[in-house]
Amino acid sequence: MAPKTHDFILIGGGSAACVMAGRLVAAGASVLMLERGPKRAHPVMHYPAGYMKFLARDTYLMMHPTEPQPQLAGRAPIVPQGRVLGGGGTVNAMVYMRGQREDYADWNRAIGGSGQGAWDWDDLLPHYLAQEDNDHLAGPAHGVGGPLKISHLGHTSAMTRAWMKSMQAMGQPFTPDFNTGDPRGVGLMQHTIDWATRRRCSPVDAFLAPVMDNPLLELRTGATVERIVMQGGRATAVRWREGGQMHTAAGAEILLAAGAYQTPRLLMLSGIGPEDELARHGIPTAVALPGVGSNLQDHYECPVVATTNGAYGYYGQDKGLKMILAGLQYLLFKSGPVTTTGVESCAFLDPTGQGGRPTIQMFCVPTVYLDRDVMGADPGHGVTINALLLQPKSRGTVRLRSADPDDLPCVDPQIFGHPHDLATTMQGFHFARRVLDQAPLRDLITREIFPGADVTSDAAIADHCRRTVKTGYHPVGTCRMGADGDPMAVLDAGLRVRGVQGLRVIDASMMPNIVSGNTNAAVLAVADKAADLILGSRP
Repeated sequence: MAPKTHDFILIGGGSAACVMAGRLVAAGASVLMLERGPKRAHPVMHYPAGYMKFLARDTYLMMHPTEPQPQLAGRAPIVPQGRVLGGGGTVNAMVYMRGQREDYADWNRAIGGSGQGAWDWDDLLPHYLAQEDNDHLAGPAHGVGGPLKISHLGHTSAMTRAWMKSMQAMGQPFTPDFNTGDPRGVGLMQHTIDWATRRRCSPVDAFLAPVMDNPLLELRTGATVERIVMQGGRATAVRWREGGQMHTAAGAEILLAAGAYQTPRLLMLSGIGPEDELARHGIPTAVALPGVGSNLQDHYECPVVATTNGAYGYYGQDKGLKMILAGLQYLLFKSGPVTTTGVESCAFLDPTGQGGRPTIQMFCVPTVYLDRDVMGADPGHGVTINALLLQPKSRGTVRLRSADPDDLPCVDPQIFGHPHDLATTMQGFHFARRVLDQAPLRDLITREIFPGADVTSDAAIADHCRRTVKTGYHPVGTCRMGADGDPMAVLDAGLRVRGVQGLRVIDASMMPNIVSGNTNAAVLAVADKAADLILGSRP
């Protein structure tokens, strides 16, 4: 029996896939959507603070081990990826951030464009506007009436307010809007939260729910895709395993949206990728594309931690009577600590003070917070200032562990693999220390406990950064688009996989360079533009 045929098959059910499925089905196309994780997350994930309950669990996250990093003395940090319908947009901290205008100019240069090209800021802006329903901003930079609800958080800690005032005392401007293309300064972040209900607005809520009951959409969760079927240079079908059974479906066009780790893995399992890598695992080469799995980028951050002389943040709010009272306040009045993600403010800055393009995104976490593989500080009342590197120069890889579809890929992020990255991170670290010593924040501080005020030499600070650096949860770039003459470009400017008919990549893998900020908003806009490209090419 011939496999069932759809107009489109979407591999992955994350942010990009939800946007694409909604657009295609609304346009009258039949869509098969395959998601490896469950259809629904726990109801607590709808609450702004709820995601923190699952940060260290694999309930809705696929925990990818990384290769030991020699430049980190052999550390191999875990890098998670969403594994539930809605992907990262269902499990993330809900920050809505577009990045810098220059990021998109770099994209446009990568595809050989100039001026008002296909992927610059001005070209992506209409897609941001069409998706957005902002609670308090409008005008030329913001949309009103779109499906994606954007607002500020419902609660701001005393620590956050002191941090913002200290930053301004140091000369950082207050910015009410990070999403104009020039995000420099300090301010409150916008989030994908519905102000009216104080609930997460996930990609499922915003884009997929309106077509969920449409018969043109066939949604399969718990589906592990094994490979894309190739025939004569065309991607024709997808094979997946679900409930112990193998399935195959044909599609006129196949759209990969499995994320920056899984998308290149699936291409390689299907015979599309670097010839030497495919041969190493006994996979026949269907299309030789050396760039598949290269160009991996992420944001990385390092902390400075201090204790405080009072309860100015959120330590202990998730336990015992305080948790019960906060929960009741949220359920009855939609206010209080449950209406915050715990990280309310950030700053974009050049830590050298020279006023250049921001290279650091700095976060104020109103508690003692460290990743589970970092030891040295117990939870308690305090503050953690994280300096996140916006434009890393190092490039990592994603390769196959084996030809077994159940094996996770080999992820080599090359954290601090370029000397620029550690040097810039250390500049951010020094700036974070100066913030702790600036009133009014310093009046709340007892002492720096991590790495400790006695850690002052460049060598010691570099060691601290290597020991504590962690992912910002923003992997991108492993199937980047590029110009026709670029041998490492996996995609053309229409996101089509080079050398393959009927196959595109629509997720964060397509980025030539990472955007300067949280990546989910950019992924949503990219998928909306991709939908225009696809629908515009249909007969």
